[in-house]
Formats: sequence, C-alpha cells, structure tokens
Amino acid sequence: MKTIKDLDIEGKRVFIRCDFNVPKDEFGNITDDRRIRSALQTIRYCIDRDCKIILASHYERPEPGKYEEKYSLVPVAKRLHTLLKIKRDIFMAEDVIGPDAPQKAAKMEAGDVLLLENLRYEVGETKNDPAFAEKLADYADFYINDAFGACHRKHASIEAITKFFDAGS
Repeated sequence: MKTIKDLDIEGKRVFIRCDFNVPKDEFGNITDDRRIRSALQTIRYCIDRDCKIILASHYERPEPGKYEEKYSLVPVAKRLHTLLKIKRDIFMAEDVIGPDAPQKAAKMEAGDVLLLENLRYEVGETKNDPAFAEKLADYADFYINDAFGACHRKHASIEAITKFFDAGS
C-alpha cells in the first residue's frame, strides 16, 4: 500500500478525509482534540510541499440537508489553526459542494488549507452517492484517507470518492 510519501504531491491539490468527530461540551467547546492532533502530521507534510489542502470530515449525525450550528466544524477550524501554528488562516467553507466551498477552493494558493463544512449535512454522504463523491473528487488531484476511525464506513467521502482517483492517489 502506498503512503503519502510515495506520492508526488508537490504543489498539487490534496483532499484529506479526516476524522474530526470530536467531543464538545454543552457550550460547543472541544473537550478532547486528539482526533484533530492525529491529522496534524499529514496536514503539515502537505503544507511543507506547497499543496492546496482541502480537509473534510463529518461531525455527529445532523439531519442531512439541514444546517444546524451545533454540528458545524467551525470550532474544529479554530482549534486546527491553533494546533498547526501557522501564520495563515484556515479557510472555512460555509458548505460542502456549493456555492461557497468551490469558490474558496478555486482561489486557494500554495500552502492554503480549506476545511469543508460537515459532510453529513449532505444527503449524498451517508448514501455513498457517486455523484456527490465526484463533486468532492473535483477539488483535488490526490485523495488521502486520514480518517482511521471512520474508514469502515461506506460513505461517499471514504469509499465512492476513491473511484475518481488512480490507485495510490
């Protein structure tokens, strides 16, 4: 099996499926950031290679198609920025596939990090919808699955998306 170090990702667009399903208290504060910390090495590796990095994750089980602030990944973006210790902002998309996320992805520069909003806001995620997966795949040249805790799920961002990339990418 190839690892990220086997890929020629220099300056490329990289989609990293993370597991940022972290516990929060009743005020929305992250109480345990281990899952975020576990993705830092992969993200830093991509930043160091001037990649344009698109991060995606689910959080809890919101009703698909309905935005609820308590399921937003905004607190994750803030914590990620603190943990990465980078001078640049972590860009946060207001959605997953449009219209905000594609616009922000198109404007990315080398070393930028964009976190998509909660994948489970989209109906196609848990249904493993190929059309939704293809839209996710359009963001990147390479797909990296860094979501060990979610790898067993047959969801669009984990399983269907891989059909749109060459083996090992």
